[in-house]
Amino acid sequence: MPQQLTLQQTINELEQGNPPASDAGFLGASLDPAEATLLLIPVPWEATTSYGGGTSAAPQAIISASHQLDLEDSAFGQPYRAGITFIEQSSEIESLNAETRQAALKVIEALERNEAAITESTMVNAASEQLNHYVYQQAKAIRQEGKLAAVVGGDHASPQGLIQALAEESEFGILHLDAHHDLRVSYEGFTHSHASIFYNVLENYPSVTKLVQVAIRDYSRDEANYARANSGRIAVHYGADLFARKANGESFHQVARSIVDELPERVYISFDIDALDPPYCPGTGTPVPGGLSYDEACYLLEIVAKSGREIIGFDLCEVSPGEGEWDANVGARILYKLCGALLLSHQ
Repeated sequence: MPQQLTLQQTINELEQGNPPASDAGFLGASLDPAEATLLLIPVPWEATTSYGGGTSAAPQAIISASHQLDLEDSAFGQPYRAGITFIEQSSEIESLNAETRQAALKVIEALERNEAAITESTMVNAASEQLNHYVYQQAKAIRQEGKLAAVVGGDHASPQGLIQALAEESEFGILHLDAHHDLRVSYEGFTHSHASIFYNVLENYPSVTKLVQVAIRDYSRDEANYARANSGRIAVHYGADLFARKANGESFHQVARSIVDELPERVYISFDIDALDPPYCPGTGTPVPGGLSYDEACYLLEIVAKSGREIIGFDLCEVSPGEGEWDANVGARILYKLCGALLLSHQ
């Protein structure tokens, strides 16, 4: 493990432009977490993944891919100068994920035979609660130090503990970029499924006053009904509607402004990589044709950050590095944009 650096040493190292060591941390340096303004919580979790896999490898793959980034950003300036680093990845969560994934596969296989696997289903739900508690504890500790926190998953079940910690502090809204509503009561018997994250958030955390969903294009009837029944709290911008608005002459700036205008003053951003068109994230577990371009997603983040709203945290989920580096490359760039947006909103 490379020696941890002070913030000034990190800035100096990054600005020298030398190739980083292969085991260096985020962006190619190894900043001491005590020196950071923004701490990223790696969550190697994909226990309830229902289609493609690999998201548990995302945090480490994104760190490696981030070594290739140039750090001057046209929208956000020099985010690295504020101090951004990952906390240490938990080996206990890695082991729990592996064990839970095997139990989840047994549940899914039993469902395919119209059978029940009650013991395994109970184990998966209990393990998911354990994960949520771990993330919650990490987030609370970071916030108590006066620092900013974000989650890098893992599947979209990963950030619930962070959202819980922030919900205990104040009211806020969530900007949710995704191909899916993630509003299922449960999925395949799992109450903390990646497909249930925002049902769980809305049902458990009244401090989350608004959920603005963007690029949704694959969903169940029950999810759509739930969103309509809670229209005072949920606003949905379906992918087809976004396309139609642009096809009928609206600029993407107008579209982005209308989305941001629905958000309250304090905002959490939840970014599922499959919000992007699949050429940008071919390895993700549940890709859906259509969606946002990379530039559109980055522009939307910029509009939020420059709107005067305070971004209080974020997550990036469902990056699956696969055999190539492309998914991790795009994931690292989106992560740096998210960091930049959050930090800019606090200047």
